[in-house]
Amino acid sequence: MALYHPVKIGALEIPGNLFLAPVAGYTDRVFRSVCAEWGADFSFTELVSAEALVRTANNGLSKTERLLVRGDGETRYAVQLFGSDPAVVARAASLLEGFSPDALDLNSGCPVPKVIKTGSGAALIREPARLAALVSAAVKIAETRLGGIPVTVKIRSGWDSGSINYRETARAAVEAGASLVSLHARTRAQGYSGKSDWSHIADLASRLAVPLIGSGDLYTPEDALRMLNETGCAGVMFARGALGNPFIFSATKSLLTNGSYTWPDNQLRLKTALRQLELLAADTGESFACREMRKQFCAYTKGISGGRGMRDRLVHAQTIAEYREILFG
Repeated sequence: MALYHPVKIGALEIPGNLFLAPVAGYTDRVFRSVCAEWGADFSFTELVSAEALVRTANNGLSKTERLLVRGDGETRYAVQLFGSDPAVVARAASLLEGFSPDALDLNSGCPVPKVIKTGSGAALIREPARLAALVSAAVKIAETRLGGIPVTVKIRSGWDSGSINYRETARAAVEAGASLVSLHARTRAQGYSGKSDWSHIADLASRLAVPLIGSGDLYTPEDALRMLNETGCAGVMFARGALGNPFIFSATKSLLTNGSYTWPDNQLRLKTALRQLELLAADTGESFACREMRKQFCAYTKGISGGRGMRDRLVHAQTIAEYREILFG
C-alpha cells in the first residue's frame, strides 16, 4: 500500500492519512480550517469536558459548546470528549446532535493534572474497564442519535515506565466498539517530555483489527515518513509539529507521494498567519483574537530572519493593524 492512502473509520472513509491532533488552546475551529486548507485530512477539536457540556447545555451557545463548532471549510472532523462517568459521557454525546461531527473521540491520554484528578484523560489508562464502559456508552449514543458516526479513542503507552499497558487499553476500547485508536507513544509520567517509543506503535499496529494512528515526535515530513515506514501504522497525527506550521500537511503529502517537498517562502508563511488572525477576529472579536494569536505568531515566525525581534513586538500587539505593521511594515 502507498504510504499516503485513505483511512476507513467504521463507515467513514478519510481520503488521506494525515491527521491534526487535538491540542488544548491551539486547535480551535479557525486553526483547524487553515490546516485543512493546507492538506490536513482529518482533525479533532480541543478536548471538551463532558461534564461541562452537560452542565451548560441550556445556556445558549456556551464557551464549552463553541469548542464543538465545525470550522469553515473543515470537511471532516471529530469532537473529542473527556470524562469518567459513562452516563455523563452518554449525555454529552447526545448533545452533539446539532453539531454533526464526523466522529466522536474519547480522550484517555491527557496528562494534565486537572484532567487526571477527575478520573479522566490518562487516568483511564489505569482502568481499561472504565474506558470500555465509556466507549460502549458513546457508541450507543452514536448509533441511536448521531447517525452511526464512529467512536475513536486516543491513548498513551501507559501510566509510567513500570506500567506499559497500551495493548490492554486498546483491546478494551476496540472490544467495546471503538473504530480507530490513536497512540501517543509516551507515558503519562513523561507528559510531553523525553522521547516517544515508536516500537509501541509498531507493536500495536500489528495487533489491532482497526486502524492505528501514530503520534509523538512528529515535527517534519521526514518524521512522518519514518514513522509510517518503521511502524506500519495507518496514519500519523501531528500535534506540536503543526503549531504555527499548517504547511507540514502539504509538505508531508508531497514527500509521501512525490519523494520531495518545498516549504512556502516567508512571505506566504506570514500572510497565512495574518489570515488566521483575521479569521479568528471575525469569529471571536479583534481584541480576543489579538491576544490569543500571540502564541501562534511566535510559532509561525520561528526560523524566519529577524524573527526574534519580530516576536518581541508581536507579543504586545493589540490590533490587527499593529500585527500587519510589524509583519510587513
